[in-house]
Amino acid sequence: MRKPGALFGLPLLVFLGAPATAHEVRPAYLDIRESEPDGFTVLWKVPAQGRMRLALDAHLPKQCVETAAPIRSFEGSAYLERRVVDCAGGLRNGEIVVDGLKATLTEALVRIEYQNGGSEVGRLMPEAPSFTAAGAQTSLEVARTYFLLGVEHIMLGFDHLIFVLALMLLLHDRFMLFKTITAFTVAHSITLAGASLGYFSLPQKPVEATIALSIAFVASELLKVRPNEVRYSEACPWVIAFAFGLLHGFGFSGALKEIGLPQSDVPLSLLTFNLGVEAGQILFVTAALALAWAARAIIGFHPALARRAISYAIGTSAMLWFIPRIATMAI
Repeated sequence: MRKPGALFGLPLLVFLGAPATAHEVRPAYLDIRESEPDGFTVLWKVPAQGRMRLALDAHLPKQCVETAAPIRSFEGSAYLERRVVDCAGGLRNGEIVVDGLKATLTEALVRIEYQNGGSEVGRLMPEAPSFTAAGAQTSLEVARTYFLLGVEHIMLGFDHLIFVLALMLLLHDRFMLFKTITAFTVAHSITLAGASLGYFSLPQKPVEATIALSIAFVASELLKVRPNEVRYSEACPWVIAFAFGLLHGFGFSGALKEIGLPQSDVPLSLLTFNLGVEAGQILFVTAALALAWAARAIIGFHPALARRAISYAIGTSAMLWFIPRIATMAI
């Protein structure tokens, strides 16, 4: 029986053009917390490499006045700016703007926590670099924001999606595909929830490096496939998917920790972020199957040759991600 994963060359071309940092595509992050009535502590976090950072600057509403000199520093792979401000009348209806966002491909996340326990989250995009504080958000608005963040995170998580693609190449039928993707989903949901809630954790840099190795492992398994020989990775790919899914969940949780969970809606935001991740994953699997079918029907190239070429491409991409991730662990 011809394996449904044999013709996934077309979607892979998209990933080969992706940056080698893959999953490490990070947004800027503005955290605003009300420490006293109309008084706020502000943390502005911008992605950086060494002493170079993205040219992004956050501007608070006009009524906000600094009460102390800002503290600036580089920590890890980020530039941090801490401020204390007074905002007469609070932040309600005030406009928050990020300068420089229009010239980038990234986004900025704004998270505000109020003294009364309310919170709100906003996404600033290059085409919409401003955010108007509402003073609070409904549960539905929080759910929508975190769902979209989950979808976007998996769509920018090229390493996670290539791992799913590699698993699809191992499968013999659609039922096994469903079983394997479900195992991956369950596993990374467990570690995503546990790590985000603080029950357990792993250092993020080793996790990212090991995720790259997990992709290389599955790619090597693809190249070992022989006719009439069914190995464990082919017979029970769901076991591999579950084992590595636990690891990938720590990768997802790293992004969610940077965004933060609103204190008033922790279960809802965690659930909807995870649902967003799964929705993005389902979209990817559906698109990959559709493109594979179209490629087979229109182009008609040789499945075995395509499979081997894709396997080498996946393995090469994984190692191109692994090497710089190992290098950054020493920094």
